[in-house]
Amino acid sequence: MILIKTDAQIEIMRKAGKIVAQTLKMVGENIRPGVSTAEINLMVEDYILSCDAKPAFKGYRGFPAATCISIDEEVVHGIPGQRTLREGQIVSVDLGAIVDGWYGDAASTFPVGEISEEKRKLLDITKNSLEAGIAQVKTGNRLGQVSSTIQQMAEAAGFSVVRELVGHGIGRVMHEDLQVPNFGTPLEGPVLERGMTIAIEPMVNVGGYKITTKADGWTIITADGLPSAHFEHTVAVTDSGPDILTLI
Repeated sequence: MILIKTDAQIEIMRKAGKIVAQTLKMVGENIRPGVSTAEINLMVEDYILSCDAKPAFKGYRGFPAATCISIDEEVVHGIPGQRTLREGQIVSVDLGAIVDGWYGDAASTFPVGEISEEKRKLLDITKNSLEAGIAQVKTGNRLGQVSSTIQQMAEAAGFSVVRELVGHGIGRVMHEDLQVPNFGTPLEGPVLERGMTIAIEPMVNVGGYKITTKADGWTIITADGLPSAHFEHTVAVTDSGPDILTLI
């Protein structure tokens, strides 16, 4: 069942989303060669707790950390550890916060020092596809208008969108009903209604769209070993357009 939120509930989600946005901004300022993924995770957890919020990911379905950190060919759900970042890598950081029982969720992919032209293009296209998809969020539009816009932008640049992982509804739980694919046709999916809240999160690959899971049971990687990028925002549907809740 797709849950509709009141204005007051959305404002609480905005508080959670603002903490998520501020945390991602802090992460971006500290991404550099030599930093370990464990250091980033600790930084994230400490900051969220300092805001009187809870890290949404820690313990979720048994996940052991406060943030998912995925490098290069890792698409999502990378587990932080002792690996240190190296010049030329890209690192996707996905995190969430809980305020008064309501969730915020967002992700960004960051360059580590100087990166290749191909990786830079991947980051730009993935971020732009998210923004273009968000622009389709409006009462009366179908969800397929969001999904197809993301797919068209990514594929027009020669990239592919992951099919097996999708965005989701969000509210009092991390994953509510309403799957948000990053592919499809404009006439597919439910009609968007005022008060819906969704996490839109394109995962775009340099190569093919197929993925697989590493032996740790969590980390999703591209099947062909080529780089992937991930950007995400939590968005509320309004009559006048999208209301992005994970902005500073």
